[in-house]
Order: sequence, then structure tokens, then C-alpha cells
Amino acid sequence: MSNEAATAQATQAAEAAPAPEPLPHGIGASLPPADARAKTEGTFPYAADLWAEGLLWAAVLRSPHPHARILSIDTTHAREMPGVRAVVTHEDIPGRPLHGRGGTADRPVFASEVVRHHGEPIAAVAADHPDTARMAAAAVIVEYEVLDPVTDPEQAFEAEPLHPDGNLIRHIPLRHGDPEAAGEIVVEGLYRIGRQDPAPIGAEAGLAVPRPDGGVELYLASTDPHADRDAAAAAFGLEPERVKVVVTGVPGATADREDQGFQLPLGLLALRTGCPVKLTATREESFLGHVHRHPTLLRYRHHADGEGRLVKVEAQILLDAGAYADTSSEALAAAVAFACGPYVVPNAFIEGWAVRTNNPPSGHVRGEGAMQVCAAYEAQMDKIAKKLGIDPAEVRLRNALATGDVLPTGQTVTCPAPVAELLQAVRDFPLPPLPKDTPEDEWLLPGGPEGAGEPGAVRRGVGYGVGMVHMLGAEGADEVSTATVKVHDGVATVLCAAVETGQGFTTLARQIVQETLGIDEVHVAPVDTDQPPAGAGCRGRHTWVSGGAVERAAKMVRTQLLQPLAHKFGMSTELLQITDGKITSYDGVLSTTVTEALDGKELWATAQCRPHPTEPLNETGQGDAFVGMAFCAIRAVVDVDIEIGSVRVVELAVAQDVGRVLNPTQLAARIEAGVTQGVGIALTENLRTPRGIVRHPDLTGYALPTALDAPDIRIVRLVEERDVVAPFGAKAVSAVPVVTSPAAVASAVRAATGRPVNRLPIRPQAAVVTERV
Repeated sequence: MSNEAATAQATQAAEAAPAPEPLPHGIGASLPPADARAKTEGTFPYAADLWAEGLLWAAVLRSPHPHARILSIDTTHAREMPGVRAVVTHEDIPGRPLHGRGGTADRPVFASEVVRHHGEPIAAVAADHPDTARMAAAAVIVEYEVLDPVTDPEQAFEAEPLHPDGNLIRHIPLRHGDPEAAGEIVVEGLYRIGRQDPAPIGAEAGLAVPRPDGGVELYLASTDPHADRDAAAAAFGLEPERVKVVVTGVPGATADREDQGFQLPLGLLALRTGCPVKLTATREESFLGHVHRHPTLLRYRHHADGEGRLVKVEAQILLDAGAYADTSSEALAAAVAFACGPYVVPNAFIEGWAVRTNNPPSGHVRGEGAMQVCAAYEAQMDKIAKKLGIDPAEVRLRNALATGDVLPTGQTVTCPAPVAELLQAVRDFPLPPLPKDTPEDEWLLPGGPEGAGEPGAVRRGVGYGVGMVHMLGAEGADEVSTATVKVHDGVATVLCAAVETGQGFTTLARQIVQETLGIDEVHVAPVDTDQPPAGAGCRGRHTWVSGGAVERAAKMVRTQLLQPLAHKFGMSTELLQITDGKITSYDGVLSTTVTEALDGKELWATAQCRPHPTEPLNETGQGDAFVGMAFCAIRAVVDVDIEIGSVRVVELAVAQDVGRVLNPTQLAARIEAGVTQGVGIALTENLRTPRGIVRHPDLTGYALPTALDAPDIRIVRLVEERDVVAPFGAKAVSAVPVVTSPAAVASAVRAATGRPVNRLPIRPQAAVVTERV
């Protein structure tokens, strides 16, 4: 074939071929994450990959005791080891620590007189090799007087003070309605929730580099860089502007990502040595250092009338904060406020406490406070249904909260609250087929191949969970974020200190700018503390306040872009629209491209987003404490081998209140991830700490659910009723399935076994039925 013929044939084929599908674009599209390819191929730069010329390595000595008095610390042998460049202890802290994301200063960088939990930092070492650093840390001689640890939170009320601030962190007595109210039936329960670790995919790592001005730069996988900067500056005795935090690749975060007891020694060593210092924590150090979910003890008494409608709820909630306060006050507020769940309760009397113990510190973990009470109040709803002989879903429907109802805190629910709609969606969804009792289908049985008992011992159960969470900070927290949008040469850049923790903010920011400005190529700049603060990456706040700031900045740039055209044609900018990269007027007179309108100009704008204010709960637990709320209903189907107590989650049907779907694929992934995390909380995840000692601080001893443990997850309904006060009308989606799915799984196990199931994670013995019917 001649070249001319070949060219003609190729041209004809190109003309006949269908046009390529346009790439996803703007709000509502499934725009893929910009870093997906790098993360998939293993080229994404995480904190553990960092390097600098003249690098030193750090190691931290941690206490082997949960409670002890420090009599002496001898660093002589460590300092004399070849290759050791510095050893620091509490005596080397130049400033007063501002430690804890809750704004508390109750946790020292290094223990000085008293050790308050297992794994508390005592000293840190910098050396020219990581093995040398670890050996030098082990060579620091600490003489302890071991003390009896206080590990039972109920004993903390009477125990000697473990901290200068005392053992009681916060007490909230909620009073709502008539204390004399009573129902025809009364059900009671005592519930315990274990300690879960966030178990991030990558353990903590970071690099500290000294600056010529006597300051330091910290390269960390931080989720709240400005809070980390302020804590570091206070501890180092420096002005905040002399400490810079640069956020490196964050390998996923469902809690406070970085342990500040790891960050602060790192920066201190860099200042002491004048050299870059790197620290990569082992998985054991990660378990010992960062915060965990609050173990919780809950006592409940529900009153209901003869039709199952709630009359009064009484509860006592005790959160184990561990050694330090951290975010325990906020977690307790959520637990007390949502203690009755997404139900109408005319009378509620709740007592909540958060106390210090010598257990590992507790703090922010996705759904803190709300998850613990959800497991308890849903167990109570099952008890009411059983006592009255009512379907468990029906008793929940009779009490479902709706927009306009009042929470026990006295706050009116003004956001969309389609609780009944969510419940009906999961109740009416078809049930999965029953497994066949044949050898070929053994994998369907609890325990898997070679691990299941007799098929005849398997019972199937169906249960329900309905949960709620609040979005953003609460009780007067100043939730504000700042963003800048720049446009140059047809490319848009977003500058915002909102950290991408896996929740999809960078993808959302790109979609917002694409939607507003009609520009396809949008980049999100790396995050550091030279940018204005955007706050912590939790409770959906970056979707709300940071996304809102990006939208406002993009709209300001849009006005700058359209004003000259509007002026030229004698119309207002409101009469112009941008669609698919084209600017058109309402009457069709004007039609041009965004690129032509830019004409090489550089445009930029900075904007803030601050939601409406909230207020602290008062002395009776009353107040408008929350900006907004999100709801979820889950129906769980489980198979339980009632002889050996093994549980297989067959299916979880999910209906969720999302406000507006901004990215369908990303939203589904967040819901599925949250549900799977909840399955781990329900069945396997329990960080055991007998007498305050963390046992098996590794991923062998701490059983995370794997892909083989993940059930079929059916997202059966997404209710898109927009929250008018939220940017785009969207709600947070990650936390509420974590809160709800453990309660649903426990409910299904109760249905299968008839056992009370009052503890999470569910122990095998709790699912064993000794008397077979």
C-alpha cells in the first residue's frame, strides 16, 4: 500500500471512529484523584522517603511502665557512644509545651518527674546511623519507682491525682424534660466499648531541618499543620513564624495522623545539632505513641410506652481519656449530645464524664463519642422491640428524628434529617440469598475454608443500626478556612492549607474551580504553614469550610474574568455563564472561550469561609452546639456459628443522608471504607492494655479487617436533600457509616443468637448458644 493510500485509510478510520468521551469535569463528576497513578505505581513521596544532605537519624526512648516516678535519668553512656550527636531530655526543653489538639497544655514533651502511660517519651537521640540512634536510646539509664497504675476509669474518681489538673477532665450533666416521666416498659443495659487504634497504613515519619534564622522546618504527614506548628514553637521557645511545617504525602488518616510526642523531639534534635534529623517510627512505636479511640462504659435505661415510642432516656457515659486530655472534652460533648440517637426523646437525663487513667492516651478518631453511644442506644432499641414483640425496624421508625425536632440539648434540627426515609430504604431492600449447605460453598460459612463448624450450627441474623454525627467543630469552635485561586496562562492553581488525608479534598478543589471558571487544568499547591490556616482534616470540615473558601475565591476570579466582557457589551456579569470552557450571554450575543477572555492575564483572589457560630453546652447540657448533622441507616445480615461463636458479615445495606453528591465514585469509596472500618470495630479491633501495658503493639496482634473480611456493601439509597447552610449543600460522608455499622452488626448477631451482645468488639463467647433449639 502506498503512503498516500495508507494516509487516506487512516483519515477515513479516524473520521468514522466515535469521538473520545470527555474527561470527567466539575461538580457531580467522578473526577479521579490527581495522585492516584503515583500512589498506585509506588512513586508517591511519603514522609518516610525524605532525605537531606548531612542527615542524622533519631530514636526515642519510651517508658516501659504505665505509671512510675522517675528518680534519675543518666545519659552519659548514650552521649559517649561513637556516632551520637545529641541526647535530649526534659531538661533540654526551652519553652512551655502547648500540647494537644484540643488546646490543652497538659502533656509534656518528655516525662520529667512522673511517667503516666506506657510508651511515654523519656529521651531522644540523634546519631549518624539509625541503628546507632536506637542503641544509644536504649543506653539511656532511667531509674524508676514503679507505681500502681490506675487503669479502671471508675476508680479514677477516688484515686490520687494522676496529673496536676486532676483526674476529672470534664463532667456534663444533661437535663431535658420531666425527671418524673416514666414509660409502660423499661429496659436497661450495661455496655462496654474497647480501645481501637487508627492503625494508619504508614507509620509516623518526619524530617526536621534547622533554618539559618535559628528556627526549624518540620516535614511531616500532618493533618493540622498550623496546630502542630504552634505546639512546636511553644515547646522550642520560638516565635511561630520561625517554625514552618511542610506537609508531605499523607498515607491515609482516620484520626490525628501524627504523634506530637514524635514531632517535638525531632525538631528539638535538629535545633540542638544544627543538622537535618529524620525519624521513622516502627509500628510498635506508632501503637504506643498516637492516640486511640476512647474506651467507654455506658449504662442505659430506656422508658417507652406500649407502642414502643420513647418516653425517657437515662444514661451514664464514662470515657477513658488515658493519661492526657487531648480531645476528650469534645468527644464527651458528642457522646452526651447524641446519647439518645436520631430519635425523638421528650425527656432525657444523661451524665457524662471523661477521666484520666494510666492507660494510653485517647483522642480524635473518626466518629469519636458518637460511635460508642450508637452501639448502646441501638442495643436498647432492640430490647424494646423484643419486649413488645415489634419488628426492630418498626420500633425505630416510630421514633425517627426529623427536621424541626429538638435534640436533648435543646437544639432544633434545622438541617435535613431524613431518618425515616433511610430506615425504610434499608428495610425494604431485598435480603441476600441463604447459603447452601454443600462442601462447595464452605467459604460462605463463618470462619472460612477449613475453619467453619458444622453447617447445621449456623444461624442467620438481620439487624439494624441508625447513627448520627455532627459536622465541623462544636461548642463555639471558630471554624474558618482561607483559600486563594490563581489563574495564569490558562492554568488555575489553588492554595489552601487543607490537608489531603484521603478524604478527597484536592479532587474536590479541582472540581470546584473547573465548575466555576471553566478551566480544565487545575493544580492544588502543596501545603505548608506559610499559607493561612485551614484547620484540622476531620468531621468533614474541609468539604465544608475549605471547599467553601475555594468556591468563594473562584467566584471572585470569575467576576474579574467576566467584568470586562460585561462592561463591553453593556450587561451585568450575572447575565453571563461559563459552560465547557465557553463564555456566553443569555441572549447569545456574546460567545467566546475562557482562554480568549483571559488573553494572557493573571487573575487571583483570596477568600474565607466561616460557618454560623455555635455555643458551648451549659451547666445542664443545653445549647446550640453543632453547625450541622449527618445521618445513616444500615441493615446488617450476618451468619453466626452458634457452637464456636464465629461471625461472618454477609451483607451491609447502607442508606445515607449526603446532602449532595459531589463526586459519585469518591463518595461511594468513602462510604465503603467507613463501613469496613466499622466491621473491624464490631468484630476484631481491640487494643488490649492489661494493667496499662499495650499488648501486641503490631499488626499481627491487632486484627484489622482485610479484603477477605469485607462484606458485600450495598449502597441502596443516597438522599440528596441539600443543607442550605453548607457550601454546595453537601454533608460529610466518612464518619457516620463508621459510627453506624458496628451497632448494625451487633444487632444482627443478637438476632441470630438471642444473646445480649453488650460489648464491642464482639467476643466469640458472646455469640455461643449453649442450648440449641
